[in-house]
Order: sequence, then structure tokens, then C-alpha cells
Amino acid sequence: MKLEQEISSKFENSYQKAAINIIYTYGWLTTNLRVRLNKYDITLQQFNILRILRGQFPKPATVNLLKERMLDKMSDASRIVDRLVQKDLVTRCTNPQDRRAVDITISDKGLELLSQLDDQMSIIDLINDHMSEEEANRLSELLDKFRG
Repeated sequence: MKLEQEISSKFENSYQKAAINIIYTYGWLTTNLRVRLNKYDITLQQFNILRILRGQFPKPATVNLLKERMLDKMSDASRIVDRLVQKDLVTRCTNPQDRRAVDITISDKGLELLSQLDDQMSIIDLINDHMSEEEANRLSELLDKFRG
């Protein structure tokens, strides 16, 4: 559906429309993903950290590494890790080489949850239902260009 119909608005120019369309689409996409995660009682930020830790596995990660790699840079990674520890999805221990650093590792329970979520969280269906692979590549190129 066209953006004008979705939000019942007219735009000053194409640049304003494009910016609002990006923001609106971000909301649409994250809402779709949140609905999928609600069944598993985790947030998008928690899911993001679990994916980062699975990519690091079996090596541990630090909170700083998680902050660097997170999609949502405004998230409080330390607090998110605390919640994941409470759910037994990650473990946290002091780094033996640097006692000031804390190592974070995904647990077996976290790996199991991610394997269950792999199909649920594949956003391929959200994209390929609406555009071709060529269009998706073009969209990615344009978004990369937009960010400079």
C-alpha cells in the first residue's frame, strides 16, 4: 500500500516522503518481528545480542563488543545482558586475563532458542513477498547510498 494511503498525508517533496517512508517502514518491520518474538518472551534487542553471541561462539564477547555490533545503538547492552542471564540464555564471568573485563557467552539454552527462532525470524518472507531479489539488491544499494 502506498505511504500516502497508510498515513493519510501529503508530502512537501520527494525527499520528505522518502525520509518518512524509511521511518514508517522501520516501524512496520520491527512490529512484524516483535510479534514473532513475543511468543518466546524476548525483545528484538535481546534477540540481536543472542545472534551476536552465536556468531562469536565459542569465543566470549564483552559488553563493548556487543555495543559495537548491535543494530540499535541506543540500547543499554549491560541491562539486556542482565535480563538474558536471568533467563539462562547467556553466561557471564570475569575474564581471566583482565579481571576488569566480563566475558559473555551464549548458553546451550540460548543456542537452542535461536535454533527455534531461525525460521520464525527469517525476514526473507517479509521481503520476497513484496519484491524481487533484484529489487531487494537495489533497495540495499539505495539505503547504503542514503547513509553515505
